[in-house]
Amino acid sequence: MRAIVVEELGGPEVLRVREVPAPEPGPGEVAVRVAWAGVNFAEIKIRATGYRVSAPPFTPGLEVSGTVQAVGAGVTGLSVGQRVTALTLFGGYAETAVVSAALAFPVPDGVGLRLAATLPTVLPTAHALVHEVGRLRAGESVLVQSAAGGVGTVVGQIAKRAGAGTVHGVVSRPDKADYARRQGYDEVFVGDDWADQARKATAGRGVDLLLDPVGGHTWRQGLELLSPFGRAVSYGNASGEQPWSAGLGSLSPGGHGVFGFSLYGLAESAPDALRRLADRALWLAADGTVDLPISHELPLHEAAEAHRLIETRATTGKLVLRVSGEA
Repeated sequence: MRAIVVEELGGPEVLRVREVPAPEPGPGEVAVRVAWAGVNFAEIKIRATGYRVSAPPFTPGLEVSGTVQAVGAGVTGLSVGQRVTALTLFGGYAETAVVSAALAFPVPDGVGLRLAATLPTVLPTAHALVHEVGRLRAGESVLVQSAAGGVGTVVGQIAKRAGAGTVHGVVSRPDKADYARRQGYDEVFVGDDWADQARKATAGRGVDLLLDPVGGHTWRQGLELLSPFGRAVSYGNASGEQPWSAGLGSLSPGGHGVFGFSLYGLAESAPDALRRLADRALWLAADGTVDLPISHELPLHEAAEAHRLIETRATTGKLVLRVSGEA
């Protein structure tokens, strides 16, 4: 079968098409004939730094959609020919991917496989940020970094549906501001002075809930914008800066709460909890509550170009790789 294989860490050019043996599912696993593969920022870090990987060679790819091709021993609830969307964690950029049955979710009726490939990471993450971890209450204000990205696109919509008072977003470029507003953001801040813009927009009160995948200096600026009893959720460190740490003394005066969330960590430590989260979240695409625009679709052999697009911040919403291209 064809797969994208990383034989050495580096830039997008290390993503090369190779012919490799098709994997077979073991106990508790299913093999998925991949129709589409989602492309995520985390895969950039994996390719460039070996994040969460022991060593090359490896096939990147965290999420796919397709049909079940084979079922391993002990698997129940999934059958050959069934349409699924799955968290692969690794191995998604390939014609066949083997995944844990616990992380393969039936595609809801009315959702095509192309859209389904974008859902396993984005929808559960966005749902958790707003509800399970962020615990948003009606009327509260929210500030979201990377508001035009995949998770940011959905968070704006889910927060408005949950009754948020004002949803603020931060984007990297002026041309992304209108896109973010269409996703439910009431105000969008652009530029290095985004924190000053946010402070002015909230009349100095700050925000009740901060959602940040960037980390570093951006995270620290966001913490300074929390209102009394505000919460902040970190779900990434795209900046690559040193992780933040603080004692109670920095949080106690404002009654602030700081939380962390990792979808991949949850997949490894509590897959049953992730499955329940995914069951709640995936239906938001089926019933039309959320819309996740796909900005770019490329064939599997152009995976390197997909990574270049993400690295240059030229994208909004989600990117997908066309593998078999089934609907």
